[in-house]
Amino acid sequence: MKAVIIGGGVAGPVAAMALQKVGIDSTLYEAHPISAHGVGATMGLSTNGLAALQILGVHRAVADAGFPCPRGVMWLGDGRRLGEDVPTPLPDGITAIQLLRADLYAVLHECATTSGVRIEHGRRLVKVDHRGDQVVARFADGGEAVGDVLIGADGMRSATRQFVAPGAPRPRYCGIFGTSGFAHGLDLDTEPGTFHMVFGKRAFFGYVQREDGCVWWFVNVPATREPAPAELAAIPAEQWRHRLRELLVVDASPAARIIQATPPGYGWFVSHQMKAPKTWHRGRAVLIGDAAHVTSPSSGQGAAMAIEDAMELARCLRDLPLAQALPAYQQLREGRLRKVHVGAQQVNRSKSATGVGRVLRDAMFPVLMKRFGSPQALAWLYDHRIDFDSTVVPGTG
Repeated sequence: MKAVIIGGGVAGPVAAMALQKVGIDSTLYEAHPISAHGVGATMGLSTNGLAALQILGVHRAVADAGFPCPRGVMWLGDGRRLGEDVPTPLPDGITAIQLLRADLYAVLHECATTSGVRIEHGRRLVKVDHRGDQVVARFADGGEAVGDVLIGADGMRSATRQFVAPGAPRPRYCGIFGTSGFAHGLDLDTEPGTFHMVFGKRAFFGYVQREDGCVWWFVNVPATREPAPAELAAIPAEQWRHRLRELLVVDASPAARIIQATPPGYGWFVSHQMKAPKTWHRGRAVLIGDAAHVTSPSSGQGAAMAIEDAMELARCLRDLPLAQALPAYQQLREGRLRKVHVGAQQVNRSKSATGVGRVLRDAMFPVLMKRFGSPQALAWLYDHRIDFDSTVVPGTG
């Protein structure tokens, strides 16, 4: 079997390595003319995602590109502590990490090419055709790639999705936009690697300090109307810093101090989410990662879900004929993804609450956290492990 993989972010290289592990040849085609160095901001990768990478023997390389964050603590803006999240480390001691998205791309790209995966840049997909018992990817440069299966791993704005599920829902604005940065020279009362999440009175703020003292942070600002990228970029950086301080100074956290210690010059992101289409496959083409389901950054699971998708798809293609493998893959994944999607929606609503909604949130949050935010309640998410060596049986999702 020969696979054509579209997209070189997270899901694509992992899919290529997973297919290689089960004896399936593939070539990866990426639209960007060069590798994605400098793309994206900071991000987290949880233990379930790292456990999936461990199957490929690359989890330590990824972990070494970031720094460990074994513990998360949640707060209200008035200083009340809501609870903490301490996912179980992997058997070798590796925990959840923070890293730059660009570094994750670079490490996965390097691991894939080192293992022999072929990656071609500057190949933008424009059409998918079926030719007998093969699938054809047609590119903007006039070239084509032919395979037995085409895997769309091309992200939220997936070109592959247009052919696999042309009626799929579009990504929708989640009610928050944000930015992130790095601060130095602060004396914070925190243990390195403890990630603090503050549901503030006017905005949500997350921060973690590395061993070297550098503070990585991000902020989510509620807004009923989705801001255009040009609109955000037009506001001077110093004006943004002043606005962020005003939003955060009312909270009992070091957020305003962290903003003040950060050089101005922010890159902004707008949070989106998309329900998965009814079917993730059509003919010999299939979707994985954000091409199939966009979960907002609030889930903390975008990359991990893409990695899990890639591993499960490889299992299905190994054990089943293609006509059974693609439905089996969707059945294995859609229930878990639906649960992650719902959880992210709930977090987004909490982050974007204002006025009376914020008061009600603060009143109910302590009770809800005890029930739904405990390590036991989150074990389904973080302690999930793919049994890669077990045989996939149709109809067992």
